[in-house]
Amino acid sequence: MSRFETSDGLSLYFEEHGSADGIPLICLPGLTRDGQDFRYALPHLGDYRVILMDLRGRGRSDYAQDPASYNILTEAGDVIALMDHLGLTRAALLGTSRGGLVAMAIAGTARDRLQAVILNDVGPDIAEEGLGRIFEYLGHRPAAKTHAAAARTLEAAMRDGFANVPEGRWLEEAQTFYKETPDGLELRYDARLREAMLAQAKALSEMEEKPSLWPWFAALDGLPCGVIRGAHSDILSRETFDEMRRRLPALQAVELPDRGHIPFLDEPDALLLIHTVLKDIK
Repeated sequence: MSRFETSDGLSLYFEEHGSADGIPLICLPGLTRDGQDFRYALPHLGDYRVILMDLRGRGRSDYAQDPASYNILTEAGDVIALMDHLGLTRAALLGTSRGGLVAMAIAGTARDRLQAVILNDVGPDIAEEGLGRIFEYLGHRPAAKTHAAAARTLEAAMRDGFANVPEGRWLEEAQTFYKETPDGLELRYDARLREAMLAQAKALSEMEEKPSLWPWFAALDGLPCGVIRGAHSDILSRETFDEMRRRLPALQAVELPDRGHIPFLDEPDALLLIHTVLKDIK
């Protein structure tokens, strides 16, 4: 069990797996998730020095006193602080959803710290449909009272986007990201993340000229990089996926059938892309 301290005094959790001599690969999870987001891919990444990080307010990391610090730039700074703690001058990043936005922020602000970037079902534009779905559940405890009930709810909700899912996968998801108690299921993240996201969305809506994430994406030019898209994703649209490929012709890209948001990363084509990108590191 390993921890480090951020510039504002939070203790954040991380763990290491794989080869100590391998390419350092920091895995950054989705918005409400933690390092366990990568548990399905982990058995296939043994040649790398895999670092799983629980971002602030998630998993086993401290919750922030001020939820306003749950923002992409602060979280990017936390990743750099972890690298400094580990003595890593440079590292590769594998970012799922929110973690991919954090990875792009680092590309845009501290590109010299990066060896490669792989984005899992996220890009510089986020589809409104997917954002709306996220706000429906963000910060709310599930109505289901048990892991088994939550698994059934997940399976029903994901049925249209996912097929050929390994048996027991939805139960494992429920067990990983909810804590079962006598009073029902508890979140494994700070519910005030909702407060932070709503405040950020309101601030954006009031801007005359909204900031674009495309310059951060453009900063990946020259780095080994890749993007994985679930064919039924409601976060990374086909239009954004195609535009990413047009703007960065060297981008390794794969679209996974039978997957929505987010792919599990143990799909053969997803793993092939990850290995292909990382072998190009010089």
